[in-house]
Amino acid sequence: MQLQETQDTLTRLLTFIEESSHIKDLDALLDRVLLEARQLTHADAGSIFLVDNKVLKFSYIHNDTLFAAPGNKYLYSNQTLEINNLSMAGYVASTGESIVIDDAHHLPATVSFAFNPAFDHLSGYHTRSILAVPLKTSRERIVGVLQLINALDANREVIPFTETDKLLLNYFAQNAAVAIERAMMTRETILRMIRICELRDPNETGPHVNRVGAYAAEIYQQWALTKGLDGDQINKHKDLLRIAAMLHDLGKVAISDLILKKPAKLDDDEFQVMKYHTIYGARFFENPASDLDQLSAEIALNHHERWDGRGYPGRIPDIFADHLRMGMGKQVEEIPISGRIVALADVFDALVSKRVYKEAMPEDQVLTIIKDESGKHFDPEVVAAFLAIYDVIDAIRQKYQDESGEAYSCRIGP
Repeated sequence: MQLQETQDTLTRLLTFIEESSHIKDLDALLDRVLLEARQLTHADAGSIFLVDNKVLKFSYIHNDTLFAAPGNKYLYSNQTLEINNLSMAGYVASTGESIVIDDAHHLPATVSFAFNPAFDHLSGYHTRSILAVPLKTSRERIVGVLQLINALDANREVIPFTETDKLLLNYFAQNAAVAIERAMMTRETILRMIRICELRDPNETGPHVNRVGAYAAEIYQQWALTKGLDGDQINKHKDLLRIAAMLHDLGKVAISDLILKKPAKLDDDEFQVMKYHTIYGARFFENPASDLDQLSAEIALNHHERWDGRGYPGRIPDIFADHLRMGMGKQVEEIPISGRIVALADVFDALVSKRVYKEAMPEDQVLTIIKDESGKHFDPEVVAAFLAIYDVIDAIRQKYQDESGEAYSCRIGP
C-alpha cells in the first residue's frame, strides 16, 4: 500500500511539472498549484502569497470547509504582509525556511512570529495545523509563500502535518515556483502591452483591463458550470479567457489621438471611426500561433456585438480587406460566448467607473440597466451568471482600483 501511494505521488508530481508549463494565466496556475499541494498533503485549506513590491500580497485561497470552489470574493482580497519575522508567511519569505505548526492558537514561546486569527473570526473557521514553505526558484529567488492549513486524516479530523509532508511540499514548491515566475512574466508582458495603449488612451488603464479580465473569467466559470461543461475544459478556457479579455481594446492604438483623448463624448462621426478599433484589434492576431491568439482576436472583434443584432462591427467577410464597411450586426449565439461575456464585463466597468467627462453611475442604477438589457444588449444566460456571482464582481472592483481610488474605463459610445 505504501509503495502504491509513493508511486501515485510521484506520478502526480511529474504530471503537475509537465502540465504547469502549459498554463499561461497566473490565477489559473495558482489554483492548480494550491489544489495539487493540498491533495499531496491532505490539507483542508491553503493560501498563496506572492512577492510584489517588497511585500507579500495575498493572491489565492482554497478552503473546502467554507466554500466548495475557489471562485469567491476571498480571492480578490487586498491583504498584504510585510516580509519580516512577525507573521508566519513573512517569516518564511524573509528566512527562506519552512515552518510546521501543530496548533496555530498555541505557538511555542521560542518563535518570533504570531498567528493572526482575523480570518477565523470573520469566517467562523478554526485554523490548527499549518505548513508553510517558500516558493523558491532554482536561482534561489523567493517569489512567494505556499501555506497549507489543517491536515486531515481519513475521517476528516484535523491532524498535524508530518516531516514527510514538509519534504514533499518543499520539492513540489521548487517546481511550482518556476512555473509561477513564468506566469508572472507573461502577465507583466500583457500589462506592458496595455501600457502602450495607456500612453495613447488615458482611459485604458492596467486596473481597467485587470477588472475586465477577472470579470470575464469569473462570469465564464459560472456560465460554464450551469451548462454542465467538463471541469478541465472550464479551467483551460478560463485560463486563456482572462488574458485574452485583457487585450479587448488593443486595437485602439490605431485610432487617432484627437478621438482617443477627447475630453468629452464622441460625436457620431468620431464614434464611427472608433468602431474600427474592434477590427484593428483582431488584425493584431493575424496568422494566430496559439489558442490564446485566436481567442484574443475573437474577443477584440466581437466584444461590441449585441445579443439583439444592433452591435458592431457585424458580419464582415474579410477583416483584412483594403476597403472595409461595417456589416449587419451579429446576434444571439452567432456571437461567440467570449464576445458575449466581455461585452457585459466591459459595459459594466464603463458604467460604474468615473471618466474625465462623467461621474460613476450609482451601482443600483447600473444593475437595473444590466437587468433591463438582458435579451437586448446582453445574453440572458450571461446576465444570470453575472448576477449569481455579484459578490465576486464587487470584490474584483475593490481589488483593482486606479491610483486615485476610482476605476476608470474605456469609451463605450458617443
